[in-house]
Formats: sequence, C-alpha cells, structure tokens
Amino acid sequence: MPSESSVRDAATPGWQYAVSAGILGWVLDAFDFFVVIFLIDTLAANFHVQKSAIVWTISIALAMRPVGALLFGSLADRFGRRAPLIGCVLYFSAATLLSAFAPNFAVFVVLRALYGIGMGGYWGIGASLAVESAPLRRRGLVSGLMQSGYPLGYLLAALAMENILPHLGWRVMFCVGFALAIVISLLALRAPESSAWQLHHKSSIGGMFRVLWENRVGFAYLLLVMTVMSCLSHGTQDLYPDFLKSAHGFARSQVSHLAIFYNLCAIAASPLFGNLSESLGRRRTIIAALCVAILALRPWAFGATPLTLAFGACLMQFGVQGAFGVIPAHLNELAPNAVRSLFPGFVYQLGVLVASPAVSIEYALQKRMGYSWALTLFETVVILSLIMIVSLGREEKGRDFQKVDQSA
Repeated sequence: MPSESSVRDAATPGWQYAVSAGILGWVLDAFDFFVVIFLIDTLAANFHVQKSAIVWTISIALAMRPVGALLFGSLADRFGRRAPLIGCVLYFSAATLLSAFAPNFAVFVVLRALYGIGMGGYWGIGASLAVESAPLRRRGLVSGLMQSGYPLGYLLAALAMENILPHLGWRVMFCVGFALAIVISLLALRAPESSAWQLHHKSSIGGMFRVLWENRVGFAYLLLVMTVMSCLSHGTQDLYPDFLKSAHGFARSQVSHLAIFYNLCAIAASPLFGNLSESLGRRRTIIAALCVAILALRPWAFGATPLTLAFGACLMQFGVQGAFGVIPAHLNELAPNAVRSLFPGFVYQLGVLVASPAVSIEYALQKRMGYSWALTLFETVVILSLIMIVSLGREEKGRDFQKVDQSA
C-alpha cells in the first residue's frame, strides 16, 4: 500500500501545463512592465512630457495591481483557476497592445492603469495553479521557477531593446507579447483544474471574504512582508537603467547588455533558492538571500568601473530574486485553503501598492544626495528591516493542500 507521503506527492496528470502557463504568464507580465522602464526617455520625448511623468506611470501601474488581485483572485477561488487565468492574460496583453497606439499622454496613462489591474491579477492565479498542481517534493523548485519568470521578462525586454527597437520602433515593443498570451491561454486549456480548489472552494464570494477576514492577523503580517519585499525588488530594478545612464554615462546599448547579464543571474537565483528552501526552510532561505544582497550594495551603487557595476548588479539581483524565489511557495502555504488565489495574490499586490511610492522616493532622493547614496541608504534600510520581519514570522513548509484546515 502506498504511503501517505507518496499519495500526497503523486503528480496530477498534465501538471506540467499548469506550471508552464503560470511561469510564462509571469514572464509576459514582467516583459510588458519593463518595456516602459527601458523606454522612459523615448516615451517622454514622444509624449512631450518630463521623464518624471513617465516614472509616475510606473507608480500608477503598480498602484492598480491590488484591484486586479482582488478581482481576478476572487474569480479564481470561486470558479477555478484556468478560465480567470486565461481572461487575465488576454486582458493585460490587450491593454499593452493598445498602449502602442495611444494618441496622447492622457490615454497612455489610462492604458497603463488598466494594464496594472491585469498585472496584479495574474500572480495570485498563476502561483496558486502552479504550486497546487506541482508534486510536493518539487514545490520549492516550482516556486523558484515561477518567480524567475519576472527577471526572465526583464531579460527579454532588454533583448527586445537591442533587436526590435532599432529596427521596428518603440510601438512594436508593446505589440510583440500578444502572441505569447495566446500560447499561455492554450497551455491553460490543456492544464487540469486544481484538485485543491475542487476540494476547498466556497460556494459564494461572501464566504470567501469571511475566510479572508478570519485570517486578518496573518494577512496583516504578510502584507508587511510583501510591502518591504516590493521596496526591495522595485527599488533595486526600476531606476537602475536610468542610474547607469545618468550617473555613469552608459549608452542605451550598454544598459541593455548589463541588464541581460544581471537578469541571467536573477533567473538562476530564483529556482536555486526556491529548491534550497525545501531543505533549509522558507524563512532561513529568504534571510540567506538577503545577506547576499547586503554584500552587493557597495559594488552595485558605488562601482567605479563597468566591470564592478556589472558584478554588483549581478550579485544584487542574485540576492533579491533568490529571496523572491521562495515567496510563491511560502505565501501559498500560509494561505487559507479556500482563498489560495485571492489571499496570496491580494497580499502580494497590496504590498506593491503600499510600496509604490518607493520608485518616486528614490528618484527624489537622488536629486538631493546623488543616485549612489540614494539607492544605498534606501535599500540598506529595506534589507535590514526585511531580515528582522521574516525572522519573526512563521512557515508551513510542505503543507498538504488536500487537508481541511480550520479556516477553509
């Protein structure tokens, strides 16, 4: 007779489709976001606005993400993961596509806000579908692979800057991702519906929100975690291309090449640390990755040569994305069964909302103290705070999603 652990670890037929759809959707989500990061100067010139206005649209997109998490997460917990995932990826891809044809800056702002809703909706669905579908022994690895989709999207945006923008123009940068949205939709159609969702889902939206309220203490703690985590990721990524150009005189091609380099490190880090968390534990693995980020601060912000800056950027993103590689598994294991799309997705994206001024704060600080000191002081406070917060929390590594819990 098979053991209980082997039954729990048995793979659901077709789980690879679920994991692939979750990962690729997050890749596309990040690509569509970082296109704007790389095109700050170009968009400012096209719409005849200051660069700070384009930076503001970044904050708008981030701020709208909780709306999407609430909307699409509720649908995924009520009606299943697959259909809301397909609807979400087609929605944010369409908003991105339309951004290419915005006739003026006001329309562009509205479209980026609409994109932010879709961006926020996707992570909770994609992560829950991937983590719930994967075999238990591979949960940490799948968590890391899911999160590595974000730097992979960043990397693809950098490659597109080198290979698409010079030949086809900036508008095409907003169009190329839609084909991948179709592929993701087809993968999701082939994926099995989550058995954990079938076992635990509530019959009404009201019942789901009651579960959310009953778990408000745990939600508040994880909101704090994700707020500071968002300050870490967006604080180290979003303005770094502009930092390299403004503070070090890098050409656009040099920025793109360096972004490719440090995102390769980030892509490797997420599954590495995600898999490590299966033996080391979720919290200790996050803290270990944050210690790597601390070591990266000086060369990342104060490197005197391109080689030193490249080393610092790679080490920084290795630490940042290493910590994030644990997050999909960690949040899903701490979420109530009945709201495993809504709870992690909403707490993740609400944390992004609270942290959304971080980019603008850093940009304002650099005008007072210079880019290097602004980035260093901001991220030092963030990393040390996060180590303390994570160390005081709890974890449920290896939780069986098939078992009924008190809150479900």
